[in-house]
Amino acid sequence: MGKVVVIGAGQAAASLVVRLRDKGFEGPITVIGDEPVPPYQRPPLSKAYLLGDMEEERLYLRPHDFYTARGIDLILNAPVTAVDLTARTLIADGRKLDWDDLVFCTGSTPRRLPAAIGGDLEGVCAVRTIADVQAMRPRFRHGARVLIVGGGYIGLEAAAVASKLGLKVTLVEMAERILQRVAAPETADYFRDLHRAHGVDIREGVGLGRLTGEGRVQAAELTDGTSLPVDFVIAGVGIVPAMDLAEAAGIEIENGIRTDATGQTSAPNVWAAGDCASFPHRGAQIRLESVGNAIDQAGVVADNILGAARAYDAKPWFWSDQYDVKLQIAGLNAGYDRVVTRRSGVAVSHWYYAGATLLALDAMNDPRAYMVGKRLIESGKSPKPEAVADPATELKTLLK
Repeated sequence: MGKVVVIGAGQAAASLVVRLRDKGFEGPITVIGDEPVPPYQRPPLSKAYLLGDMEEERLYLRPHDFYTARGIDLILNAPVTAVDLTARTLIADGRKLDWDDLVFCTGSTPRRLPAAIGGDLEGVCAVRTIADVQAMRPRFRHGARVLIVGGGYIGLEAAAVASKLGLKVTLVEMAERILQRVAAPETADYFRDLHRAHGVDIREGVGLGRLTGEGRVQAAELTDGTSLPVDFVIAGVGIVPAMDLAEAAGIEIENGIRTDATGQTSAPNVWAAGDCASFPHRGAQIRLESVGNAIDQAGVVADNILGAARAYDAKPWFWSDQYDVKLQIAGLNAGYDRVVTRRSGVAVSHWYYAGATLLALDAMNDPRAYMVGKRLIESGKSPKPEAVADPATELKTLLK
């Protein structure tokens, strides 16, 4: 058996190497990460970990000695600076390593606010790594004034934590509404009302003009002409796939590191999985930024390194926790033309249709709707919208 080297030490990398061992791979496995800690969960960073409800060790997917026991070599705090596809070598923290199969699990990086508008001032934060959250946690003092830039899920989750801890929270979204890229107006309305009920000042259709301060951020000038005093800023303006290393090596790029249905890149014996990788899905080359995708896609790549020639069939699912609301999402809503709302007490779900076809759903505190909807979407079944909307309809009957 050859040598497998994985660049990146996140969810996809951990899932891939464990599956290789579980499937009987006995060759050398090396995982190279640029952080000083073993692979860990990222979703709790902006929720339980930021809130102080989770210790760092609980973030780790496996303890460090697990990898040692399985014969998996973790090289941490060692950024990879070059990959030579012809020689099948790479340079990590000055060391040259060779490989027979190489896997990019490099994930994604947060978009930063430009230095030209004050993005490099002290007190301007991002939420992506343990170090990011550790640096910002001391700022979460009762009464502190925080500006959150961006009304996606990361920004809203950070707003929920800040509000719960007693901060004065302002969130600005340059688009006409929050969640514009990822959710229907109905879901945006739900979360806008939720946050405003908790005292968050949400301003939509308003962008950040610039940040000002002497060395550290002290004020924000918005595009509507208003100025806000701030103690710190959280940038939640999205992420981009970490693909520069692959691109520099000559690997084809398309919406991330381009892979075929098996997870192989344009280079032989070079694979990609997780946030950094795009793959064919329903006629498009898409990326999915989720734990589920990282696990499932990495599993397919591991099997294919072992010769399975298996195609990846994505079954998208996502979640977000805000206050006492758990949002669960199944499917992809691209191309929807109708949203059907179902209510049952505090449980609410929004079902996305394109014509008569069910594409996706957002379920707020409604795990039963989520589980039924997910099974329907994955099996290609589309119940009549009228039956979904009727609270008298027993959800399990929709599966028949």
